[in-house]
Amino acid sequence: MDFLELAQNRYSCRSFKDKPIEQEKIDKLLKAAQASPTARNFQPQRILVLTDETERAKLSECTKYGWGAPVIMIICYDKEVSGKNRYDGYDFGTIDASIVTTHLMFEATSLGLGTTWVGAFDGKKVREVYNVPNNYEIIAILPIGYPSDEAMPSTLHTSREPLRKTVFFNKF
Repeated sequence: MDFLELAQNRYSCRSFKDKPIEQEKIDKLLKAAQASPTARNFQPQRILVLTDETERAKLSECTKYGWGAPVIMIICYDKEVSGKNRYDGYDFGTIDASIVTTHLMFEATSLGLGTTWVGAFDGKKVREVYNVPNNYEIIAILPIGYPSDEAMPSTLHTSREPLRKTVFFNKF
């Protein structure tokens, strides 16, 4: 499958089989995250991988969007490590962690797994429940698993703005 096909086939999976993910696939996911480009190659991403059932169950204290996935990744970045724009001090950590999350989602799709980028969570509660260091900024929660037989893209999955509305050549 070429990249465009992969990107078009990936969807937000909200229903997972009760089936563990093989360690080899988890390792491949983490290698894809490691391969992600980051500002100045500072690699500020910090990923908490929850495979233990008890630890995953605690997620319900932070968000209702775990869908019983067998693996949950909490993607953060270390504010003390992330690259800063020399002109205005902008912290590239959010962008870096977002690229990492995207790499994880595409690799998951290539491995036959489903994911959903969860942004609706109580960050203070995540920090408390999972003992996230204060210098880590929490960017995303990523439930990962084998899509259930009922899993399907939302009705809006293929709805896209025309390129002429979102792309400009040479001037706006």
